[in-house]
Parts: sequence; structure tokens; C-alpha cells
Amino acid sequence: MNNSRRTFIKTSAVAIAGAALLPEFLTAKNNKKIERVGLQLYSVRDAMMKDPAGSLKKLADMGYIHVEHANYVDRKFYGYNAKDFKKLLTDHGLQMPSGHTVMVAEDWDNAKNDFTDKWKYTIQDAAEVGQRYVVSPWLDEKLRTDMDALKRFMDQFNKCGELCKSNGMTFGYHNHNFEFSTKVNGTTLYDYILTNTDPSLVAQQMDVGNMLGAGGIALDLLKKYPGRFELMHVKDEIKSTTGGGMDGYDSTILGTGVMPVKDIVKEARKIGGTSQFIIEQESYQGKDPFDCVKIDLQTMKKWGF
Repeated sequence: MNNSRRTFIKTSAVAIAGAALLPEFLTAKNNKKIERVGLQLYSVRDAMMKDPAGSLKKLADMGYIHVEHANYVDRKFYGYNAKDFKKLLTDHGLQMPSGHTVMVAEDWDNAKNDFTDKWKYTIQDAAEVGQRYVVSPWLDEKLRTDMDALKRFMDQFNKCGELCKSNGMTFGYHNHNFEFSTKVNGTTLYDYILTNTDPSLVAQQMDVGNMLGAGGIALDLLKKYPGRFELMHVKDEIKSTTGGGMDGYDSTILGTGVMPVKDIVKEARKIGGTSQFIIEQESYQGKDPFDCVKIDLQTMKKWGF
């Protein structure tokens, strides 16, 4: 991840702190999760900020059905309120089962022993726009090594899981790299998060690329924590030639980098409990972002997804 992505997430944390309930979930038998391939809209972030409607049309025309947002600010998705953005998605035949919204410790009101109205509105708007998953993609630096604060925040994760469940959704956490470089009581922060959150309340969205340079190995984690990764950010990586990227790596078109992405997604389907495969490409090596994500989708289809 480059610095602009970090800035984007931190800005969102300060700023914030398709369809109604999807028919297949209402008819699914034996709680079987419906498998979906989608796109994290940060992959086409500049276009989405300039022309959300035109960008969504392009994605729909190339075959995408599911998208995941990365922009919820002042109760708006890419400048639209929940009702209007849901209509925009529907008009283009799109659904948005998941979205990224940073939850911070301050979203819990200790005096009231409850979530703040701001966070309750966040969950309300997510349900209104048609999300099935509310995913928090960041952990504030001051929480990472303060054991008391970290434990309280894991409890907050579980409580948010209960809140989301009461609204017909699931709460989740999305990793970056610091979860693998930060040690907590002799283990990685990522291990701490997984062992201190209730799997029935907090889903994990594994970003297979973010962890690479910090020593996280997706295939190893799938085996260590089978069934824990309901969602996945599907990425490939190359060594950065720009001096940026995350830990010296840049994302690239699926199947052209150094990662065994095909093996990862197939193992995730087999033992990871993964049903939501969300493509994300953040750097493009001079290519047009839309051209990249079109090839990414075609590649996933070739792999049987």
C-alpha cells in the first residue's frame, strides 16, 4: 500500500471517526455462504471520486456484479446518501455486499455504555445501502501496543459484531502489514486479534498482498486458522520499482506477480471459509486502472470463480 492509501484511510477514520437484504441470503439453506467475486472500488479510486455513476457503469459493462466501497464520509457514499447510492448501484445492476468504514475506540461511549450515535448511523446506512458486511480496515497506532486499550478494543469488536448481527449484517476486520510486524505478548498482533475476537461475531477479511512484505504468508494462515476468513482481498504483488508500495511491494495484475494467488484463492475456498473474493489492485505499472481490473476479473473467471 502506498502513502496515499494510508493517508486515505487515516482521513476516513477522522471523517467518519446494492440492493436491500440480498435475496440469496434469505433463501440460502443450512447457512451456506453465497460465493461472490467483487471489486474493491479503491482500485478505481480517482475515477470514482470524479464520476461515480460513469465508473460504476464501466465496471458493470465489463462483467462485475459486486463491489465494495472505500468511501463513507459524513453519511455519504462517494457523495451520495445511502438511499441514492443504492439506487445508483441498482440502476447499473450492481450490488454492494461489503464496505470499508474505520471504527475507532471513540465510537464507543463509555458514559452510556453504548456505541455513539455516529457509529449507529454508520451501521444504519450500511444496512440501507444493502451491505451484508461492515469491515473496519485500520487499527489506530496508539492501540497496537497498549495492552489494556487493545483488549478493550477487541471487546468493542465483539460488541460491534452483535450490533451488526442485530441489523442483519456481519462485522469484519481487514489487515494491512503492521499486524505482522507488531508483536504482542510474544506473538503477532494478527494472532492476538484472531484469538481475542469471537469468530461468530467478527469475520476476518484477509488481504493476501498487504501482509507479504511483513512476513505474513496467506497459505500458512489459512491452515493455521481454518474457517476464519469469510472475506478475502485478492491481490498479486511485484517488487516495487518506485520506492513506494507496502514494504517494498506494489500490487499488479493477478497472475503476473510473485504470489501464488491461484493456489491461495482455491485453498481459501477449500478450508478458509471464504465466500467473498474481492479483487483489489492499487498500482498499475502505467496501465489504465479499468483495463487492469477487467483483466483481473477475467483471470478469476479462468481460475473457476
